[in-house]
Amino acid sequence: MGILDVEIVKGYIRLTEDAVAKGWHERNGGNFSYRMKPEEVEETRPYFRTPGEWQEIGTSVPGLAGEYFMVTGSGKFLRNVTLAPQDNFAIIELDETGTKYRIVWGLEKGGRPTSELPSHLMNHEVKKQVTGGKHRVILHSHTPNVIALTFVLPLEDEVFTRELWEMATECPVVFPDGVGVVPWMVPGGRDIAVATSELMKKYDVAIWAHHGVFCSGEDFDLTFGLMDTVEKSAEILVKVLSMGGKRQTITPDNFRDLAKDFHVTLPECFLK
Repeated sequence: MGILDVEIVKGYIRLTEDAVAKGWHERNGGNFSYRMKPEEVEETRPYFRTPGEWQEIGTSVPGLAGEYFMVTGSGKFLRNVTLAPQDNFAIIELDETGTKYRIVWGLEKGGRPTSELPSHLMNHEVKKQVTGGKHRVILHSHTPNVIALTFVLPLEDEVFTRELWEMATECPVVFPDGVGVVPWMVPGGRDIAVATSELMKKYDVAIWAHHGVFCSGEDFDLTFGLMDTVEKSAEILVKVLSMGGKRQTITPDNFRDLAKDFHVTLPECFLK
């Protein structure tokens, strides 16, 4: 029995495999973090090493003080997570102020957590608060069809939500709150982290213009499924636009009927 036999670790590795197989993680593109449950921390603790030095996060997340996260490494290739998990992701612990972290497992050949750690942690803090602790996963992927759409559609929440909803009937059921859009910003810094966390107060999906998608969810399956649904809908829209555009579509009243039957609430701002 080793840490790689622990179920939550196996689930983490599986998601990286699935996301790479989709073509969302070229080279060292994208990153992935998971806020561990207390019992999962205890299950993995026997495999922790002597902790490294405390390092500055680059932001403050007091709502996550003392928590543990599984997170991919900066500059690491997600396709290598399966081959050498201990070298390509880490378990980190946050200090009692929520301003520092230290590595307690992983990245054995050196390195640090993803350069977008501030974005991940600020979004984890927001989603922990707004979901009552249910959301634990943040996945950032370079989904090609969503990225392509950010070059041709207005960078507006209402436009992207409505267009994606129209491409697949399941979309309003899978992400009934819609999606948010962040204009292009330099990745890895506090500014993009703040902008994304503001959107995450309302949405589980934030699109980074000309870059990729951030998704939040309760577990690995739901978060991967959310990302997959958004990207598949975007792929359909790319095809529709390449064929000359829509001739017919789902109407606002159709959406209202769908919401009634599937017991979801769709904001009217997306149905105008």
